[in-house]
Amino acid sequence: MKCPICPATTRVLDSRVATDEVTVRRRRECLECGFRFSTIEEIEILDLKIIKRDGKREIYNKEKLKSGIKKALEKRDHGEEEVAQLLRDIEMDLQKLKKEEIDSSVVGEFVMNHLKKFDGVAYIRYASVYRSFEDVNMFKKELKNLEK
Repeated sequence: MKCPICPATTRVLDSRVATDEVTVRRRRECLECGFRFSTIEEIEILDLKIIKRDGKREIYNKEKLKSGIKKALEKRDHGEEEVAQLLRDIEMDLQKLKKEEIDSSVVGEFVMNHLKKFDGVAYIRYASVYRSFEDVNMFKKELKNLEK
């Protein structure tokens, strides 16, 4: 890996498995300027296609998933690491399916199941967009289901 300060190569000083046990933190040092920094290595989902409602297929995009979850969690009191762990948990569920193509509805259900346990308000926000709530009665019905 190249140094972020100069174009020289770096070496790994130390590697540790993070507390989530699915990421690795590496401490690095530049061989030229001596600058030290850390990197995080995590699992990346490759070659997964999402089948959209209209039948189109799209390459899985973690940033798109993250954006939707962040919108649902807007103004909620959760740190970046908690959100990152939530994303990893959802991606682990997707990987466990061992499929090359997954329906977007499956992804949406995974997100809602995880948000339901993580933050009830964020769950309702996400569900209202995902399930296209059209009136207050739909909100009430979903809130009753959440209370159970």
